[in-house]
Amino acid sequence: MASLPTSVTTRPRSPKEAWNHVATRMETLLGHSFLALVSRVSIAAIFFQSGRTKVEGFLTITEGTYELFRTEYKLPLVPPEIAAHLSAYVETFVPMLLVLGLCTRLSATVLLGMTTIIEIFVYPDAWPTHLSWAAILLYLIARGGGRWSLDHVLRIR
Repeated sequence: MASLPTSVTTRPRSPKEAWNHVATRMETLLGHSFLALVSRVSIAAIFFQSGRTKVEGFLTITEGTYELFRTEYKLPLVPPEIAAHLSAYVETFVPMLLVLGLCTRLSATVLLGMTTIIEIFVYPDAWPTHLSWAAILLYLIARGGGRWSLDHVLRIR
């Protein structure tokens, strides 16, 4: 009598074994490179869209943006005109780097710093949103851009 292949069992799996099998399969399907790509694109979209609301054309800061930084987005030690430019530039260029996966850890660190400033000085009651951004950014800082990034292609750690 021929023996059954090792992948076929004669007894039903326990719930624990079944769950562990599913978890292992999900871990294989949703590896770091896929999660890093989704994280990079999703957080980049949030910041890029915010940056686009501050400018007209490519990088012309709107008068409304200057007014927001004078009134609502008051930052200590940074003049509103400089803060408006810095914010628009960071929110335009750093997300582009993230989508490409270029300097991923540094880019994520810059956006985490910006998130911290927004949380402390601008919208302290928006901590649930900022915490979710921080979780994505911390993942990218810790793990990097993954295999589907220019960091990997250029061997940048």
